[in-house]
This record gives sequence, C-alpha cells and structure tokens, in this order.
Amino acid sequence: MTEATPGPRLHIPIQLRWGDLDAFNHVNNTSMLKLLEEARVRAFWRAGPGEVAPSTAVLDSGLDEGILTLIARQEIEYLAPVPYQRRPLEVQMWFGKLGGSSVEVCYEVHNDPTAEPRQIYARSTAVIVLVDAASGRPTRLTQEMRDAWEPFVGASIEYAHR
Repeated sequence: MTEATPGPRLHIPIQLRWGDLDAFNHVNNTSMLKLLEEARVRAFWRAGPGEVAPSTAVLDSGLDEGILTLIARQEIEYLAPVPYQRRPLEVQMWFGKLGGSSVEVCYEVHNDPTAEPRQIYARSTAVIVLVDAASGRPTRLTQEMRDAWEPFVGASIEYAHR
C-alpha cells in the first residue's frame, strides 16, 4: 500500500456521534461514508451567514442553484477500527484529479491532531461529477472552482489491491 504524496491538504474536523457506532463498539462502515460526506459538504459548500468555511467552499447548495454534485464512484479502504472518542476525527482531503466536469476527491481519516500516537483509520476516493439540475447532463467546472481547488491537487491514492 502506497501513501499519497504529501501536499497541501484540507483539514476538516468531524465530530463522531454515538449513533455512528455499531454492536462491536466502533464506527460502522456505512457511517464512515456519512462522515466523509459531511467533510465534503463542509469543504465545498459556501458558508452561510455567520459561518466560516475553507477557501475551497465555492459550491452553492440546493436544487434551486442549478448544479448537482453526484457521486459517480467511491472506494474506501479501512485500515483500523474507529472507537468512539469525544475529540473530533480529522479528515484530510485533497484532489487527485480535476477533470472537465468531474473531480477526484481523496480522503484520509485520522484521529484528532493532538492525539498521540497519530492513527489513520481509512482512505477513500470519490469521483464527483457536476451535473446541470435541469438537463441532467454533466457541466464543466467553472474557473472559480479550478482556482479554489488547484492548490490542493496531489497524487491519487493507490490502494493495496491494485
């Protein structure tokens, strides 16, 4: 298994909820996908009044905005069970690729940055396609999106099974 080449990454804290755990007292595999979704929304949707968001948050939310972000493909590799903890997880995110109408979002899920020792729980990749809400057809990334996301382009994740 090869780790992605380190480069600029977003660092999004995500708080666990008791309901994310399963009968084995660790985060359920499907809950992990919801945690990644939450990190993605925080990283890419514009902040509302009184909120703070990273420089990558350039997408407007809602059907009335005319653009949908659809998951075309998602892959996840679980490296260690995630126990319940009060400190937030740290989801590190970057882009493996920026295409014409799609982006490859790479994730690593770590324990809280102040924790010792540091632990990586999972790696994931999602291919997201921007789609025109009215036509259902892919739409091109805007220059604003490219300008906001290009600083965070790095190597794609290489998974152990490939």
